[in-house]
Amino acid sequence: MASSFKNLFSKKAKGIGVELAADRVNIAQIRKQGQGFKLVSFASAPLPEGAFQEGQIMDSVGVAEIIQELLAENKIKVKRVATAVPGGRDTVTRIIPIPAELNDQELREMVLNQEASLYLPFPREEADVDYQKLGLFVDEDGIEKFQVLLVATRKEVTDSYVQTFQQAGLDIDVLEIASFSLIRTIREQLRQFSPQEAVALVDIEFENTEISITVDGVPQFSRTVPIGTYLIQSSLSRAMNLPPSRSTELLQSMTIPVTPGETTMGSPGRMGGVNPGAAAMLRALGELADELRRSIDFYLNQGENLEVAQLLLAGPGASIGQLDEFFTQRLALPCSQVDPIATLGLNVEGQDLVDATRSGLGVVLGLGMREA
Repeated sequence: MASSFKNLFSKKAKGIGVELAADRVNIAQIRKQGQGFKLVSFASAPLPEGAFQEGQIMDSVGVAEIIQELLAENKIKVKRVATAVPGGRDTVTRIIPIPAELNDQELREMVLNQEASLYLPFPREEADVDYQKLGLFVDEDGIEKFQVLLVATRKEVTDSYVQTFQQAGLDIDVLEIASFSLIRTIREQLRQFSPQEAVALVDIEFENTEISITVDGVPQFSRTVPIGTYLIQSSLSRAMNLPPSRSTELLQSMTIPVTPGETTMGSPGRMGGVNPGAAAMLRALGELADELRRSIDFYLNQGENLEVAQLLLAGPGASIGQLDEFFTQRLALPCSQVDPIATLGLNVEGQDLVDATRSGLGVVLGLGMREA
């Protein structure tokens, strides 16, 4: 692996997928079963506060120990893993045009040593960069060009992942951006849309939400906003005078009122509009909806004949009851929740998976599919 993204687009491997999130470690081992796939092993454990923050591993020894313990407790014996860096300030994905006349060596030289520095918010020498050549197109001047997907992250982030997994006795086969893993999980769902239809993939994680607008399964625009399940639940807890907690179980039990008549507490998990906790939570979700609108408008303003056809909700936050209906009404766009297990047609017999957590498995299952 060294300290680069050199295996970002490779297809080799027989290991496991390991997702490091701000609040927990998820592990998935997937194997082919006939024409489909089976989830052989799934394990998850919380991370202590401060171990992982803003996409960076802050306590590599502690995180490595938790990974080792999870593998041992679940009798998973592997040496290689696929893992992912969350989107954020230390990662970059861009679609860039490159002249089609270049040979592979010239293309590599131009992308890695010339073009990359134009798109990075940090010095080129501090970045690990990889790329994937996509399809041909003809620009407005009639010149044939390739679309190239450029991916980069800070070296210090890449190095911290390599170091942490080495301390856990594991080698990294693949290190990619988390949104790529999620896209791999739902690629069959994305194929339902035409090349003229973009899909806004909204991954609501613990610390933040990553917004990826994709066309034909390729991210055209990505943005991370600092609104996640922790902030939403903290708003709810403060309004209800509850002690702070890193557990978001309370949030997952809630159902958002989406019709004017729902203004009282109808059931233990249903919130009313006059309830202080509900009002605080809805304000946070309203801010997230506003950020989604800004991101979609920015994308649509980049060119002609662009259309966002659907919002797809993923991540732990997608399990909030009626959140899809809330965004549908707020943004006037069709919105639905992603079920990664159903989308993959994954056999999960023998695995203890709670329905409320299924939407949060998109990244780790996508990593596991790299290794299947």
